[in-house]
Amino acid sequence: MIFKGFKEKSNKKYIDKKLKNRVISQDNARIKKVGVLINKDEAIDVKWFDTLAGALKVTPNNFQLIVFTKEKRSENVSFNNTYNEKNIGWGGTIKHPDLERFINTAFDLLISYYTEESIHLKLITTASNAKFKVGVLQEDERLNDLIIKTDLKDYSTFETELLKYLKILNKL
Repeated sequence: MIFKGFKEKSNKKYIDKKLKNRVISQDNARIKKVGVLINKDEAIDVKWFDTLAGALKVTPNNFQLIVFTKEKRSENVSFNNTYNEKNIGWGGTIKHPDLERFINTAFDLLISYYTEESIHLKLITTASNAKFKVGVLQEDERLNDLIIKTDLKDYSTFETELLKYLKILNKL
C-alpha cells in the first residue's frame, strides 16, 4: 500500500514536469487524425464517438479510441483497446505497447472525455503527443488546450461546441 502512494507521487511529478515543459503547437492545420480517451467507469456511450468522427469528417482508420478502467480483470471488459492502472508504471512509464503507441501517435486532436480525477487518465492525456487537446471540465486546466464544460451524457452539446470552436480556430 505504501508503494502505491510512492508510485502515485512519482507519476504526479512526471505529469507536472511534462506540463511545465509542454510546447503548445501553433499549427493551424486541419484535423485529420483524432484520438479519444474515455473512462469506462463513467458509463459513456462509446458508439456516439462514431457519430462524432463523422461530424469531424475523420475516416475510421484515422480515429482511435482508448478506454481506461479501474477493473483489474480483463474478462469484464468488452472493448479491445482497454487498459487499467497495471499498464502504467512508476514515473510515467507505460507497460503496454498499444497504449505506448497511442501516446506516441501525433494526433491532430486528442479528446479527453472523462471527468473523474484519476492520476492514470491525467498521465495518458499529458503524455500524449497530440497537437491539440480538448476535454470536458476537469480539476487541472493545464491538461487541455480547450475545455468544454458540459455533462458527460450531454453528447449533442459537446459535439456542437467542439465543432464551433474547431471552426473558429480554423481546424475544420
